Amino acid sequence: MALFPGKARPSATGFFIVVTLLAFLTAGGMFPVQAGAQRSEKPAPEQLKKILADFERYAQQGQKDWQVPGMAIAIVADDKVVFAKGFGVKKVGGDDKVDEHTIFQIGSTSKAFTAALMAMLMDEKLLAWQDRVVDRLDQFQMFDPWVTREFQVADLMAQHSGLRPYAGDTQAVLGFDRAHIIHSLRYLKPVSSFRSQYAYQNSFFLVAAALVEKYTGKSWEDNLKARIFEPLGMSVTTAGLEGFQQAKNVTFLHQKTGGKVEAIPADWPYHHWVYTYGPAGGINSNILDMTKWLRLQLNQGKFNGKQLISEANLNFLQTPKTIMGTDPGKMMYYCEAWLHQPFRPHPLIWHNGGTSGNKTMVAFMPGTGVGIVVLSNLITEMPEALAFKFFDLYFHNPPRDWSKEGLERMKQAGAQDKIPSRPASPAPPLPLERYAGAYSNPVYGQITITAEQGKLAMLLGVHRHKVWLQPFDRDSFTFTWPSDLEVAVFSIGPDGRALRLSLSLDGVAEFERVGEKPGD
Repeated sequence: MALFPGKARPSATGFFIVVTLLAFLTAGGMFPVQAGAQRSEKPAPEQLKKILADFERYAQQGQKDWQVPGMAIAIVADDKVVFAKGFGVKKVGGDDKVDEHTIFQIGSTSKAFTAALMAMLMDEKLLAWQDRVVDRLDQFQMFDPWVTREFQVADLMAQHSGLRPYAGDTQAVLGFDRAHIIHSLRYLKPVSSFRSQYAYQNSFFLVAAALVEKYTGKSWEDNLKARIFEPLGMSVTTAGLEGFQQAKNVTFLHQKTGGKVEAIPADWPYHHWVYTYGPAGGINSNILDMTKWLRLQLNQGKFNGKQLISEANLNFLQTPKTIMGTDPGKMMYYCEAWLHQPFRPHPLIWHNGGTSGNKTMVAFMPGTGVGIVVLSNLITEMPEALAFKFFDLYFHNPPRDWSKEGLERMKQAGAQDKIPSRPASPAPPLPLERYAGAYSNPVYGQITITAEQGKLAMLLGVHRHKVWLQPFDRDSFTFTWPSDLEVAVFSIGPDGRALRLSLSLDGVAEFERVGEKPGD
């Protein structure tokens, strides 16, 4: 996922980037571009040994402070793995320790793998970045006909579509497939002009994957295996729920509720959603395999002497496309499935990712041969904080406690995100049968409201999951799904019956009553 664009989804359905991509911007997190003493030379062996020891102590303290049950960290320097270690346990309360072989979900850091496949298609002249998507994939359609015509292949992974952040993402949790999600783009109304603003999306990576599949004749998963995993020797890396569930050395996912960290059960019925959005966040890996991915990036698309991606197209993926902040000295940019961040002594290229209960950070500094990957089994800002701290230590940057700053942001965000209290004297609901009926939305499908045993029940999604609506105030109700508190508000017609229903899905989704009309 979800890392930093605006308010993140709660951890139960966190969509790959899980903190706020602009958090470091607003907190002064970017380094100003300025003259001054900077160290870019490589440390001597004894210096590196001390740097890694200091970093390990910082990481251990960060794990404790953030209450992360387990994590694994690897560092690459000069095309070699100089640090690889597991910390903590796979499941809170257990004693099965994380090691360098433990598999995690890597979330939105999967996006760069999809981008790499696209770059390979460019190298083979099967596609061009400036191609119009609709000319290459005729089922592609946006709400605005002009945007449909002008949307280029390069726009798919640059996060400037004009839609609200995470638009339509809940479709995957509801059980809809990739084809439905791509089709639904035509119903999602824009909130800004095309290419004018940064807004994080996952759905467009499904479109990119559909192009990969069309022009290779193989699935996205098979392309990953043949074009990336096997050439890099990423022998334990998989793409799909089955690969995660069948792995022997694998972490649990965790969520934090009311200050308590708990493991998500292996049979939780919503594990599938990450893999529906596979091209945006559905890869499973460990730190040793991920160091090979880092080495490919640091060696300009070459691995063990073989050029897998041309330097030109790899550079295209890592070149800024969309401004994420405009405060001078605090700029950050989205590229093509990577972020570009000013840093000392050189810019960082990085991306993070969050699933329902794993959090990842992959970062490297081009031209220095240095990169880091952090995998963890709880959604926090800790992986980002550890990565930035490592680069500070390695290049002798001014001291900064990234972890402490992140913890303070989390505390402040928690104070601001309190759930509104129910009114002291809430109005009672109407007779429940006035709300009952079927309601439809072109993106999220049909839901059914029924009155059962003096309560309202809601059936939603492809698999008709049942949730109970709790009265809040007259025609407003709350419900928990999958484990986040959501809101349902009915609009009442002149005959005293509900005409439509608004649900807090990816913003606000409007459902119109279908079938029986009010007054019939």
